[in-house]
Amino acid sequence: MLEARVPDITRPATGGAEVLIDRVSKTFGRVTAVREASLRLSPGEFVALTGPSGCGKSTLLNMVGSLQRPDSGSIEIDGRPISEVESTSVYRRTTIGFVFQLHHLLPMLTAGSNVEVPLIGAGVGRRERRERARELLDEVGLAERIDHLPSQLSGGERQRVAVARALANHPRLLLADEPTGALDSKSSLRVLDLLASIRERYGMTMLVVSYDPEVGSHADRTVKMADGKVLA
Repeated sequence: MLEARVPDITRPATGGAEVLIDRVSKTFGRVTAVREASLRLSPGEFVALTGPSGCGKSTLLNMVGSLQRPDSGSIEIDGRPISEVESTSVYRRTTIGFVFQLHHLLPMLTAGSNVEVPLIGAGVGRRERRERARELLDEVGLAERIDHLPSQLSGGERQRVAVARALANHPRLLLADEPTGALDSKSSLRVLDLLASIRERYGMTMLVVSYDPEVGSHADRTVKMADGKVLA
């Protein structure tokens, strides 16, 4: 079973997680969103998952992140089935970083405080949280914005803060759902360059769902979905 732990925010990254999706299906009422999908991500691999709207991309991503449960099939992270994890919240906190199309920053908190939020749940002390937030905002090019509210940031800057927040607990697997969908082309490219550089630096595994063809150019490979199936 996966056990809770307080992240050591000074430790170096330990590389990416291996992901094995085996014949996973998910149905909502009469609609089958994912049909016996299978996919393997090697440790440290950056995979772009593409396909038309409604083909099941986001549902598959959510199941990997334990936000939804498959009706059948299995998903393993480093050889351990997610279904056997004692606490999905602990699994997400210790293993996964999420970036969504909408940044989901808390509007009443500064950029720095937003980055600190995952660390609060992990039991990290106040001084260490602030130090980690400053370090991450510097990494995404926003150190000078640490005390700014989301309303004082551009769309691209808000998404970069969201990326920094996703990295707070040293995730070994980063899941991104249309991370550039709400951005202009210049901001989109900057976010994609940022994700690619983060993967190179930390060696984490990345699964990015997107319509943006630029994502494929940054990824190691592109996988397509259609009608709920992962295409070979």
